[in-house]
Amino acid sequence: MLPPELPVFPLPNVVLFPNVFLPLHVFEPRYRAMVADALAGDRIIGMTLLQPGYRADYDGRPAIYPVGCAGVITHAEPLDDGRFNIVLRGLEKFRIVHEAPGGAYRIATVEPLPEPLVEPERAALQRERLRLEALLASVIERAGGGPRFPPAVADDDLVNALSQYLEFEPVERQALLERDGVLARCRGLIELLEMKTLAPGGTEWKGAVH
Repeated sequence: MLPPELPVFPLPNVVLFPNVFLPLHVFEPRYRAMVADALAGDRIIGMTLLQPGYRADYDGRPAIYPVGCAGVITHAEPLDDGRFNIVLRGLEKFRIVHEAPGGAYRIATVEPLPEPLVEPERAALQRERLRLEALLASVIERAGGGPRFPPAVADDDLVNALSQYLEFEPVERQALLERDGVLARCRGLIELLEMKTLAPGGTEWKGAVH
């Protein structure tokens, strides 16, 4: 259960997904303060993506996408100069309802966006996972690698991990995050992979993982 208010950490190229880990190096003073406060409290922060044009007001409050993902700090390494190395684990999607004015960093009132899987969707997701694995295996093999998909990884965790780690544009990851549930995200991921498999001019997309 998410708290009703979250500190917001907007970045230009990072989209967090539920139950996926994200390492971050925190160096800006406002976000160092945010991490210190989170560590003294529930350790939860909200990750959001900055909208295009953010550079014009980066030191202020540039526009962000309203849907983000909360994460809990599972590991924190404070450095001597006040910076932090942290690791977040994605918890749950949220939608920003309102942002509080002022403050050292941004704080938002949020609405949780849970993604429960009902039984018919679970069966459909298992079928879509097979399509996803086959498509990704062909991409990896063309790039000279060997596909490895641990069967022990839950279907929803695999979809979320691929959505976060495959080499997509940030706005493409954001679109995947905003899909209505994991089944829709899996289908969106398949569509995106099919679109990128052959880029214009016949150049193959390698699908590198960050």
